[in-house]
Amino acid sequence: MPKVLLTFDLEEFDVPEEFGNKVPFDTQIEVSTIGLNHIIALLDKHNIRCTFFTTATYALQKKEIVKKLSEKHEIASHGYYHSAFKVEDLKNSRETLEQITGKAVTGFRMARLAPVDDMEIEKAGYTYNSSMNPTYIPGRYNHLNKPRTAFRVGKVLNIPTSVSPNMRVPLFWLSFKNFPLWYFKLLMKQTLKRDDVVSLYFHPWEFTDIKNYKLPKYISKHSGLSMLSRLDEVIGELKQQGEFITMEEFSAEYKA
Repeated sequence: MPKVLLTFDLEEFDVPEEFGNKVPFDTQIEVSTIGLNHIIALLDKHNIRCTFFTTATYALQKKEIVKKLSEKHEIASHGYYHSAFKVEDLKNSRETLEQITGKAVTGFRMARLAPVDDMEIEKAGYTYNSSMNPTYIPGRYNHLNKPRTAFRVGKVLNIPTSVSPNMRVPLFWLSFKNFPLWYFKLLMKQTLKRDDVVSLYFHPWEFTDIKNYKLPKYISKHSGLSMLSRLDEVIGELKQQGEFITMEEFSAEYKA
């Protein structure tokens, strides 16, 4: 049965600062938490499991929430801070999350899908890396020469974000917000049929109303309950087409 990898980057809501708008740290945490609570209710409604790539900074602020989340879902690392990175953060973030959850943390995703050395990820104790979008995003990255589906670098399994088989149209949060929903679902079905897996990612802060944060329309569009309704519809359809599993489970089952 095809596999559905639904993931969320659980982080500080610092995206307004990319556009010159400062947001108090406590507000960053609370905006993400409001959205997270909406997501948890939706996942419980559909009785599905997913992966939360969590910064150590967020987890230290909301220890009880993250520990409770880990009882049903996978907690993976999203680094120590969302807006800063050094190599030692790889190991430190993993150990912090393990101390909070009491469970092994095996996966990593770099903030903003920035480049990261797979050898350093392996040395830090991870078995998989989900930090690559195999498409072209102007001003961000160009990975048109990378594999669309999972591949190994050393002992680390790379699990890319899904792109369509034709034209490599990215199936991630921005396309989900800005494409007509029927078109996103069409690309998603094509990808599942071709690859036998689809990997999607969002951010909890998208599920909070963020229209007052002076963000570009392509980011603030469909925030809050509108975003939740769209995801509810997509999950309902995906449940008929595939099995929802965590990234860790996919990594453990991967044979190639």
